[in-house]
Amino acid sequence: MWDQLNEIVYTIFHADVHNITTLANHFGHWVYVILFVVIFCETGLVATPILPGDSLLFSVGCVAGLAGSNINMPVMAVVLFVAAVLGDAVNYAAGHFLGPKVFSRDDSWWMNKKHLVEAQLFYEKYGAKTIVLARFVPIVRTFAPFVAGIGNMNYWRFAVYNIVGAVVWINLFLWGGYFFADYAKDRLRWIAAGILIVSVLPMVYEFWNARRLKRAAQNAPPSTTA
Repeated sequence: MWDQLNEIVYTIFHADVHNITTLANHFGHWVYVILFVVIFCETGLVATPILPGDSLLFSVGCVAGLAGSNINMPVMAVVLFVAAVLGDAVNYAAGHFLGPKVFSRDDSWWMNKKHLVEAQLFYEKYGAKTIVLARFVPIVRTFAPFVAGIGNMNYWRFAVYNIVGAVVWINLFLWGGYFFADYAKDRLRWIAAGILIVSVLPMVYEFWNARRLKRAAQNAPPSTTA
């Protein structure tokens, strides 16, 4: 059992043609369950943001697109779509349930309820766009639905954009890998690294821009009144 678990974990974090093909051949139809659990946890549990997402989807699609693969692409696409939608829904529910209980103090810097109010205002204004775009940013993808729940974003609005985001995210990377399988099969690790770098760039930019605006505000001359 431990050998099998080690094989699964190694493959998830070292996803290439050989490893995913071996996993699919070894576990047969259980590979759908394994990948369902990975995508569900990556999107649904705030404790597991380090699990791969974009690069894993592309790699699985690539293997499915190769001749002789025993991965059924339409079935895999549906399975992982359901995993992504359920993951975000569970994450939202956790945030919705925990938010008012955790962020309830006025005298705490971290658990201050003003953060709850700020989250609510943010998701009222930007919630739909955030839920869709967060799908493409590692780590943010894991925390966005949780914070949406904390911010009490309207659930049905959240659900619609959860589904839209999942459809675009799953199909873009899975079918991208599938249709470029012959080109990508020998370059998969480089492509996966490139996907990871590109996915992280928005987060790096936002961090840099926030620091820049903060410095600009600090260096601005004090306003004077006539």
